[in-house]
Amino acid sequence: MTRGRSLYVEDLGVSFGRGAHEHRVLASLSLRVDPGEAVCVVGPSGAGKTTLLRCLAGLTRPTSGAVRYGDEPLTEPHTDITVVSQDYRGSLLPWMRVWDNVAFPLQGRGVKKSVRRRRALECLATVGLADVGDQYPWQLSGGMQQRVAIARGLAYDAPVLLMDEPFGSVDAQARFDLEDLTLQLRRRLGITVIVVTHDIDEAVYLGDRVIVLGGKPTGVLDTLTVPLGPERDQLSTRADPRFAELRTRVLARIRRSALPEKQVQ
Repeated sequence: MTRGRSLYVEDLGVSFGRGAHEHRVLASLSLRVDPGEAVCVVGPSGAGKTTLLRCLAGLTRPTSGAVRYGDEPLTEPHTDITVVSQDYRGSLLPWMRVWDNVAFPLQGRGVKKSVRRRRALECLATVGLADVGDQYPWQLSGGMQQRVAIARGLAYDAPVLLMDEPFGSVDAQARFDLEDLTLQLRRRLGITVIVVTHDIDEAVYLGDRVIVLGGKPTGVLDTLTVPLGPERDQLSTRADPRFAELRTRVLARIRRSALPEKQVQ
């Protein structure tokens, strides 16, 4: 059973600076993400992927266009939307025990400490860390710390999970494990997942759709449906010929967008 509402991005534009120093990052960008869907956003470095994610999180206001959550304009952080960043080391507080880190965002909601602790321990169990609640983040591996960051997002009980390069700082095996965890959580909890990533293979593996950004300023270059079904695994899915075809199409589209206009035929 899915939760939450659809996210709409309508003719979105984001610029920084003014006058001669204005830098247009996003322009005329439109997309829709439905409840329970997994969408991955890829594009060359500097394409504005994180800027788009910040707009979806209500952390950056667009210069033009709009972002809506259902019928509601999204102009500030929303309780239905949580963000997991790449910098898990910077986002976890080293002087707090793991369960305190997971429960910390609930303090702002006025949740009692006993309820916060119970919720935190439940979410740690959900991400396979039932026995580490009384440890400190620095006692855990990088992959485990990122699981704690994901558990904190789940503790907030938000139906929309935004992930900004969430696995870029861990080793390859931990990355595979976290990708599979994300798929499991999405199916089990019925949440919407939007992942910004530089890793094309990861985008195809995780997404129902892959949205390719590019151009100057950035817009949507391509949207690919991923027909690999909900049940995926690191060996058979990546060996599927359709997987290779999709990753090749995404890579070609990104590389083509990076060429000077005179080289694009």
